[in-house]
Amino acid sequence: MILYVVMGGVVLVLIYSLVIYNSLIKSNNTVKEAFATMDVYLKKRWDLIPNIVETVKGYAKHEKETLENVVKLRNTAYNNLSPDDKIKTNEILTQDVSRLMMLAENYPDLKANQVFLDLSSQLTKVEDDIAQSRKYYNAVVKNFNNKVQMFPSNLFANIFGYETKKMFEADSSERASLKVEL
Repeated sequence: MILYVVMGGVVLVLIYSLVIYNSLIKSNNTVKEAFATMDVYLKKRWDLIPNIVETVKGYAKHEKETLENVVKLRNTAYNNLSPDDKIKTNEILTQDVSRLMMLAENYPDLKANQVFLDLSSQLTKVEDDIAQSRKYYNAVVKNFNNKVQMFPSNLFANIFGYETKKMFEADSSERASLKVEL
């Protein structure tokens, strides 16, 4: 009788282990899928930026530093970056693209240029898509990280080598409150 109880306990522990393991795999795959979706939008923005930079260059020749920063980041081999490097690079790129778009405010002729308007509209759409995919990515990363950190699944996560994933976060300049003066 005791043998059956022990065997039953071992079977339950094995079944529970399989359920936790499969849950970790499913969550990890969901994180990968969310990153891949976001990566598509980031790549789309990556490919759109040279067109915007070239359009702005003709109007803003003396705004060389901002343009060079954007071009330098853009010339990084995107496909060779690790997911963490992609996150880091795109956080910097987001700031530089914002500066680039603010440059346009100083050039009325540029703001009226149809090519720039089309590119700006495309960039706005891509930025909206990126924002939505970041929300989804962060939500699935949160779920995954909870499984990796919470008991008892954290025991299995450690055994199988799962580690927490990095979320997309706003940097300090994006967190600063906007100062509006009238």
